[in-house]
Amino acid sequence: MECKNHTLNLGIIMNTEIRKLLENVQAGNISIDEALLKIKMEPYEDIGYAKIDLHRKVRQGVAEVVYGAGKTPEQILGIVDVMQNKGQDRILITRLSSEAADSLSHIDEFNYHKDARIGTIGYKPEPDGLGKIVVATGGTSDVPVAEEAALVAEWYGNEVVRLYDVGVAGLHRLLSHKEEIMSASVIIAIAGMEGALASVIGGMADCPVIAVPTSVGYGASFNGLSALLSMLNSCASGVSVVNIDNGFGAGYQASMINHMKATVK
Repeated sequence: MECKNHTLNLGIIMNTEIRKLLENVQAGNISIDEALLKIKMEPYEDIGYAKIDLHRKVRQGVAEVVYGAGKTPEQILGIVDVMQNKGQDRILITRLSSEAADSLSHIDEFNYHKDARIGTIGYKPEPDGLGKIVVATGGTSDVPVAEEAALVAEWYGNEVVRLYDVGVAGLHRLLSHKEEIMSASVIIAIAGMEGALASVIGGMADCPVIAVPTSVGYGASFNGLSALLSMLNSCASGVSVVNIDNGFGAGYQASMINHMKATVK
């Protein structure tokens, strides 16, 4: 696009940690040596049963997340200890059992969100995304997955609007929230059974829709496979799909979209 003999290039960027470091150097907030030290720190620490990625925040702007399922409370505690000792003051732990959560209860600023099976250490930041993320569920049975998505999105600095139990079996419930749907920056549509909610919302919204199939449903739903296939075959444009019950992946992806911006060069 030519305008007054200048070329306008639109690129999409994210506020990664490296970009923030460079901006701070430019502003004089930190020295070049301090910035280099952060970039050159050890990329990971090997503690035998885990190799903890200490460089992920520098590369991607978001520190490593601890997946709690399958790990013993002692292993989780060991990983958290390393992360804190390396200066990570905000830690997210997903799929955390209540038993494992009990072993972390002595840590300052630890909170356990039972419905979402998420543990957090540290503060929840103020929202700094471009707009609002709407998290909608087909039914109340989908709420645990929805809360995982919503809490992850909030943890990464997004304002979240929850629309629960607005499935297509009673379409008037969804239609009463047209304003929230039409004003969203990203929508996460979570449903089991036949997974129709994502297609309906995808046909209403002018923003990206992330569909999350859940394992909710009777026998022929095949623990979420039916909803997954329905969402993958959605006729609505702009609908993408994550794995069954993957609220974390949806919340993370929605946050990435909500923190992207166009740059003019």
